[in-house]
Amino acid sequence: MKGPKMIWRALATCGCLVWVTSATAALPKPNLILIMADDLGYETIGANGGTSYATPVLDRLAATGVRFTHAYAQPLCTPTRVQLMTGLSNARNYLRFGQLDPQATTFAHRLQRAGYATCIVGKWQLGQAVDLPKRFGFDEHCLWQHTRRPPRYANPGLEINGVEKDFTNGEYGPDLVNDYALDFVTRKKSGPFLLYYPMILTHSPYQPTPDSKTWDPKAQGESVNVAPAHFGDMVTYMDKLIGRVVAKVDALGIRENTLILFLGDNGTGRGTRSLMDGREVIGGKGTTTVAGMHVPLIANWSGQIPAGRVCADLVDTTDFLPTLLEAAGEPLPAGLKLDGRSFLPQLRGQRGQPREWIYSWYSPRQGNNLTIREFAFNHRYKLYRNGNFFDLSQDREEAHPLKSSALDGEAAATARNLQDALDQFQDARPADVERRSVLGLEDRPNTKATKRKKK
Repeated sequence: MKGPKMIWRALATCGCLVWVTSATAALPKPNLILIMADDLGYETIGANGGTSYATPVLDRLAATGVRFTHAYAQPLCTPTRVQLMTGLSNARNYLRFGQLDPQATTFAHRLQRAGYATCIVGKWQLGQAVDLPKRFGFDEHCLWQHTRRPPRYANPGLEINGVEKDFTNGEYGPDLVNDYALDFVTRKKSGPFLLYYPMILTHSPYQPTPDSKTWDPKAQGESVNVAPAHFGDMVTYMDKLIGRVVAKVDALGIRENTLILFLGDNGTGRGTRSLMDGREVIGGKGTTTVAGMHVPLIANWSGQIPAGRVCADLVDTTDFLPTLLEAAGEPLPAGLKLDGRSFLPQLRGQRGQPREWIYSWYSPRQGNNLTIREFAFNHRYKLYRNGNFFDLSQDREEAHPLKSSALDGEAAATARNLQDALDQFQDARPADVERRSVLGLEDRPNTKATKRKKK
């Protein structure tokens, strides 16, 4: 009997190994929700020390997830969106404001190929053709289009799966796209799905929300009831809408298989005053200072990442594509060169591969305005291509460049390191991209395929 017992034990062991392997292989791919607020700097969130606005949902997500203290976007919306969706520096593929290179491959493309249902809701601002979201990898979309310029808040105009639709009965644009997001998540709850939610809020004009005392559902246009005081209402309403998404994921029972990422697309609107940790922070959108680029970043994945962690690693918007793909268990194609690096290990409490610096190539308008601001920075120091060097710990507004000849110690070593970073991008701008950005050449859509419809 000894022989059979040994054989039985061996088979049982093998069976156990097969079961474990099969269970591991059968783990479902996680759902991915990437939420990006419009014109919302780091200082606006309570979890970051902000005291001017109520953000209870985001504060709770931070307390039960991971909060990053040194995440940076580009100073303006389109440059950030291009980097975020492609994992590449603007130096490599940026054409001009309001457009994504028609040749670009996005995270939606890559996740779609991996079996994900993909949807984008919120603000587009990446090209006029109504079929562009689908061409960039999104199965579904419900978007406010920057170039068509209907109202975005009360009585908005949206594009829903290629069809333009104008609302005139007191509807609120952010509510409509949020409703679409909740419907998509409900329909695709069996997963896996990608929901990319570049929010309409909190971009100017600063107007009342449906929760404001001065809300007027009959108000129309981008200039109605505009007042800086409404910004706080908009921040809190943005937080409320994120809460609806979280509540839906909870109600569907898919929270533990859903990674939620939240960030801002650039600094708070220029001149908007907020309080953080007892000091005033003035919004610097459009500037290359800290106030124009420092954004909130919060990650939450119930049961998968440690709660209450604060991470001081540098994060750039090029890092989101590789992070999403790694979370999905999708390897990057062999030979693919990205400027981003995954921060998923940091979410899991591991060291990962922290950045030593962030590089930025910023020229949002292109076309007739080829002004380029190119720089690299770390936690403390910043070096521009023209040689201007700043100690950000002493000079956040970058008013007093330091002379390179006077640097020594840590400052001198960092200046050399940042110069090496700039040198890595010396020839990063492809000639064909530069030509198309200057001449305004575009991938002209087929008029039959993109004919606009009114409904």
